[in-house]
Amino acid sequence: MTTIQTAAPAPPLRYPRLAQPFLALGLAILAEVGIAFFVLNVVSVPLIAVWVGIPMLLVFVPCTRWFANCHRRMLAGFLGAPITRPYRQPPMKGLLMRLRTILADPATWRDIVWLLTNAVLGFTLNLLSAVLFLASVFYLIYPFLVWVTPPGVFDQPFGGLFTLNVATSFLMVPLGLVAFLIWSASGERLLKANAHLAKSLLGPTESAQLAIRVRELAESRAETVDTQAAELRRIERDLHDGAQARLAALSMNLGMAEEMVARDPAQAAALLTEARESASTALAELRDLVRGIHPPVLADRGLEGAVKALAISCPFKVDVSFDLPGRPPAPVESAAYFAIAEALANTVKYAAATNAWIQVSYEQEKLHLLVGDDGVGGATVVTGGGLYGIERRLAAFDGTLTLVSPTGGPTTVIMELPCESSSLKTTPSSGTA
Repeated sequence: MTTIQTAAPAPPLRYPRLAQPFLALGLAILAEVGIAFFVLNVVSVPLIAVWVGIPMLLVFVPCTRWFANCHRRMLAGFLGAPITRPYRQPPMKGLLMRLRTILADPATWRDIVWLLTNAVLGFTLNLLSAVLFLASVFYLIYPFLVWVTPPGVFDQPFGGLFTLNVATSFLMVPLGLVAFLIWSASGERLLKANAHLAKSLLGPTESAQLAIRVRELAESRAETVDTQAAELRRIERDLHDGAQARLAALSMNLGMAEEMVARDPAQAAALLTEARESASTALAELRDLVRGIHPPVLADRGLEGAVKALAISCPFKVDVSFDLPGRPPAPVESAAYFAIAEALANTVKYAAATNAWIQVSYEQEKLHLLVGDDGVGGATVVTGGGLYGIERRLAAFDGTLTLVSPTGGPTTVIMELPCESSSLKTTPSSGTA
């Protein structure tokens, strides 16, 4: 079974306005370079019959994908959003199976179509954007060029119809201004048009997006089931090793006390005292266990009260800021609480921080959670770590986690949870204020 590559693309680049003409000129040159990739791929296909095309395609297709990925990265800056790679993941073993997967992947052929389209339409759009700017610059500095060059050098572009001196060369300045205004109005739009054209061919189709979404949901569901199973095993282990053992000892002590109450009242009283202590310990362990499943403070005081209770228990100052129009649904509220709790626990364990801050807000149908600290930084999301657990917990709700932690700090954990405004409750679910 083949799957779609779903590696998160890098954030789009941002280009200064004056750098765009030179980028457009570079893209126009690359568009013509792409013709070579197009020809090599097209020629390799019929050569499969004589086996020569197999190694050729195994080399040229990855090169084409690399070339397309470079354009995805560059053009994403004009769209403001990354262009996802839609390729199927080929098998690791077997050249023929790998080639079969590559050739059966619609994205492979769409890349080839894009190479030809980009060499025509993309080249035209990019070149026009660059030429408008370069022409405006040329005509704006034309008087200076005429002044510093020998007479007659700049007559040839006009077919020798007339001779320009420094004074009359200023007639070209309005033409330069017009070209600059046209470029200001349309230069970036031409590049965006090229970016949208590339996205239509290099980005995933609706069916590919659906396949990616299905795979993400399947992975999220499997991880959620595994997490729930692990949680159940933890609860069973805690009950077996803790409260169950205490209750078994309590039962034995009560039975022994019942037998001794007539012949040795003092010993029976000691056993009853021990039984009472075992009952108190078992009750405390059960309370801790229940608190780990769903903290009572969360049910009673809501997310804001529970997070403030977490902040108070920290060994350093934690600023808490809330801006919610209501109370999220219980599952979302629980996921948000445990995500904040784990992020704060990581800060206490590893950050060596002196201050931390928690911000919770609601915007654009999403619950935004931010946990930051002024610690040493350098945090990463590793499999099996606390941040990875948060990421998996949020993924079950279609949420995301973004980590910003440069060496030396500060560290910021940004989490988002989808939550429709209609799901927010304006009053607590408990009667406790």
